[in-house]
Amino acid sequence: EIVDGNVKMTLGMIWTIILRFAIQDISVEETSAKEGLLLWCQRKTAPYKNVNIQNFHISWKDGLGFCALIHRHRPELIDYGKLRKDDPLTNLNTAFDVAEKYLDIPKMLDAEDIVGTARPDEKAIMTYVSSFYHAFSGAQKAETAANRICKVLAVNQENEQLMEDYEKLASDLLEWIRRTIPWLENRAPENTMQAMQQKLEDFRDYRRLHKPPKVQEKCQLEINFNTLQTKLRLSNRPAFMPSEGKMVSDINNAWGGLEQAEKGYEEWLLNEIRRLERLDHLAEKFRQKASIHESWTDGKEAMLQQKDYEIATLSEIKALLKKHEAFESDLAAHQDRVEQIAAIAQELNELDYYDSPSVNARCQKICDQWDNLGALTQKRREALERTEKLLETIDQLYLEYAKRAAPFNNWMEGAMEDLQDTFIVHTIEEIQGLTTAHEQFKATLPDADKERQAILGIHNEVSKIVQTYHVNMAGTNPYTTITPHEINGKWEHVRQLVPRRDQALMEEHARQQQNERLRKQFGAQANVIGPWIQTKMEEIGRISIEMHGTLEDQLNHLRQYEKSIVNYKPKIDQLEGDHQQIQEALIFDNKHTNYTMEHIRVGWEQLLTTIARTINEVENQILTRDAKGISQEQMNEFRASFNHFDRDHSGTLGPEEFKACLISLGYDIGNDAQGEAEFARIMSIVDPNRLGVVTFQAFIDFMSRETADTDTADQVMASFKILAGDKNYITVDELRRELPPDQAEYCIARMAPYNGRDAVPGALDYMSFSTALYGESDL
Repeated sequence: EIVDGNVKMTLGMIWTIILRFAIQDISVEETSAKEGLLLWCQRKTAPYKNVNIQNFHISWKDGLGFCALIHRHRPELIDYGKLRKDDPLTNLNTAFDVAEKYLDIPKMLDAEDIVGTARPDEKAIMTYVSSFYHAFSGAQKAETAANRICKVLAVNQENEQLMEDYEKLASDLLEWIRRTIPWLENRAPENTMQAMQQKLEDFRDYRRLHKPPKVQEKCQLEINFNTLQTKLRLSNRPAFMPSEGKMVSDINNAWGGLEQAEKGYEEWLLNEIRRLERLDHLAEKFRQKASIHESWTDGKEAMLQQKDYEIATLSEIKALLKKHEAFESDLAAHQDRVEQIAAIAQELNELDYYDSPSVNARCQKICDQWDNLGALTQKRREALERTEKLLETIDQLYLEYAKRAAPFNNWMEGAMEDLQDTFIVHTIEEIQGLTTAHEQFKATLPDADKERQAILGIHNEVSKIVQTYHVNMAGTNPYTTITPHEINGKWEHVRQLVPRRDQALMEEHARQQQNERLRKQFGAQANVIGPWIQTKMEEIGRISIEMHGTLEDQLNHLRQYEKSIVNYKPKIDQLEGDHQQIQEALIFDNKHTNYTMEHIRVGWEQLLTTIARTINEVENQILTRDAKGISQEQMNEFRASFNHFDRDHSGTLGPEEFKACLISLGYDIGNDAQGEAEFARIMSIVDPNRLGVVTFQAFIDFMSRETADTDTADQVMASFKILAGDKNYITVDELRRELPPDQAEYCIARMAPYNGRDAVPGALDYMSFSTALYGESDL
């Protein structure tokens, strides 16, 4: 080994002389190689301060150019920040010594000769620089290989994150549906109208507040799924298969079950409200009739059990008998009311009224009392008939009074009952019918007043006879308990109830007019919004199959279209408000429109989903075009061919239409067995689920796959082999040295150990890892 510095300098000079003689024979054809080497030096030293390589002589005198080349490829060998442009000798010696020691490049040049010469020898410097080019060419290949691996791993990491996001969003949405459906399927009835109204309000809150965000999540889930599948196809990866039960079809099926449960729950709520409303009405009617009957029967049993006929005079006995006949007439008149009370109680039982036990007990008490009254009445009649032969005189006027007063009294009681009776109507026609009946009743009042005057005239005549003949009648009518004062009092009550009934009918008529206005208002808006939604759906369908401008133009057009649709939302909200008023008013039908709020909601949700899906399809087409290098003219040609054979404008092609489209684009598909086999292979690519149709996205994917180049597993394996120095395995240190930290750790965590004969401790199998990236084996 030579250690003498002077001897080393002499060897450097000898190398310089040899190189000068060697490059004197460079031909004219190699001039382009000189220019290429100069361009390589300029590109590698461009980031460095005070370095400006323009030639192979004076640009290298300060030594910074040599140091920059070494630092650019091996930064650990030179501390470039400490170099100074005004110290060229140190710079040159540093570069020559480092190159000889670490890069195996002989010291061909002498630093003092270069500094001391005005124009250093161009050929010698170019020869020495070319040694750097050859020394660093291997590092360039490793850098290119590392970049390719980084690109592939970045795509794979992004796709895995998208898959995790889809799984989480799908799980959350399915869990929400799973929790919501049991609530919608709960049919536990309530006993009061207020409780059922609260359930209806809770359901409205669900429709307004809780469901719309989930509709948006469902739409976003479909968009994410389509985008992920497109990215996987573009990166030559296998299609993403979600976990069992989390497919888009599974979510759509669960969503359909949710909407079915919603429909059933709303129908049940409205039916329950109608039932409770009917029950409240019947219960109030039962209480009124029962109270009137109980008031009438009060004291009747005691009266029938009296034995006053035993000590009465003959005239008194006669009077008692007639009185009893009048009572029987009155009893018969009340038979209908008892039957009505029993019928109402039976209906309350059939409708499952919550307080049926108390109703049944009260009804049973009335029926038992009625049977007892009948038995007592029969018993008293038999007693009076036994003494009837003793009765000779009777006051016909009292009898006539009793006979006419009883039905008139019953008529007044019925009139008071009818005038105080509650009513339920749902249309103007029904309230008009009640008003007409009321007017007819009022028309009978003059005749009733004449009857009242006639009955009072009979009583006045009796009083006159008593006063005239001093008859001892004890001041009472022996045949009836109905007094003129009672008749006048009830008549006055009837007269007071008539205007009250008028007022109630007028208020109900006004309410029904308001309900009709609500129906017309809702119908007018629904008849505009419903066709508008249908028209927008058809327009979106036309946009998705027509060609107007570039894909970016179509995307901008669709986004503007989406914005106009979203701006229409206030009208939907206004219709929702009208629908809420209709439900609060308990309006159950609307003859002014065939659209229900449910129709409008479903149509609106479908419109939002369709425009979002169409925008996503165009975005995927842009991704496909940009990733595969397809020009806008090619995309237009593909779309024109597809639309030409899509004769029914369904957005899909059948097998025969698709074959004709391929032939029109230049594919040679014969009618022989070989042609059929080739077409079957193509169909398996564009229609993997064997649905019998080809979508435009599948058509574009196929055409882009046929015309574009993509990364393959073999290319990735070749890149790893470069990083591994042509070995069949790669080590952890090599991965961490050549790749960024996060992607190096990604590979280390997923690569299987290498088990070949040439394996060393810690060796990793990059071949199986590369095939797994493209779905050819398990990762």
